Amino acid sequence: MSGSREAEPELTARETAQVERANASDRTPVVFIHGLWALSNVWDEWAGCFEEAGYIALTPGWPDDPETVAEARERPAVFAGKRVERLASHFEAVGGRLGRKPVVVGHSFGGLLAQILAGRGRAAVSVAISPAPFRGVLPEPISMVRSALPVLRNPANRRRAVSLTYEQFRYSVANATDEREAAELFARYAVPAGGRALFEDALANINPWTEAKVDSKNPARGPLLIIAGAKDRFIPSAVTRSAYKRQRRNDAVTEFAELPGRGHSLTIDAGWREVAETALGFIRRFE
Repeated sequence: MSGSREAEPELTARETAQVERANASDRTPVVFIHGLWALSNVWDEWAGCFEEAGYIALTPGWPDDPETVAEARERPAVFAGKRVERLASHFEAVGGRLGRKPVVVGHSFGGLLAQILAGRGRAAVSVAISPAPFRGVLPEPISMVRSALPVLRNPANRRRAVSLTYEQFRYSVANATDEREAAELFARYAVPAGGRALFEDALANINPWTEAKVDSKNPARGPLLIIAGAKDRFIPSAVTRSAYKRQRRNDAVTEFAELPGRGHSLTIDAGWREVAETALGFIRRFE
């Protein structure tokens, strides 16, 4: 690792057990990376779907993530202060302990992390779903700015954990669902999020030393699919398409899929299986 990287982190007992289980199997490992305001339980149904398809799923959390939503809401401070590089190094450590290079699937900020790992040559195949932008990705639509305002409106939030209200969650995450489903998703999944990583990402295009950057030209990047939700407000399709335009300069296969009628909750709402099948179809072609 370069001098800017974090020291290799320790994995939790759950993460270690998942790595050992994967290494004891002859199936291809798939590492799922969640985004802000979430825990790894957002991938529970995906993990089952991928295992039914013949893969072995790993759902590591971010460093210091609580195990349950209830615990996360009681201890918001554990989310504060995490830099982008610390997050990337954690998931790189998970993949590094596997016996074979994994498939990596990430959503939102996890989609950014998936692309960072792919750019380091750490992924056999990658899928980035509504990924947070990296340095060089433009534009910044009003809905994306509004979605990030609960954190970015106060510079002190860089050192804090911030929770979304239901109204904020409804606007930025679950706008493409009905009211009942939005409320269910908020109750089931929403947790606080650390502000530092979001500030780093928001300022990536004016900070030449940002950690929110991707080596999109590395020939070892591997095949990459970028998926957008046509009604996504948090990471609008225009932003996702801009990431695709930068990534397609790579010599490896780069593809883009836009799913009509889908918002930022596309991986956890009632239509999640359509997204999972889109990802699986791409992965099967190259894995």
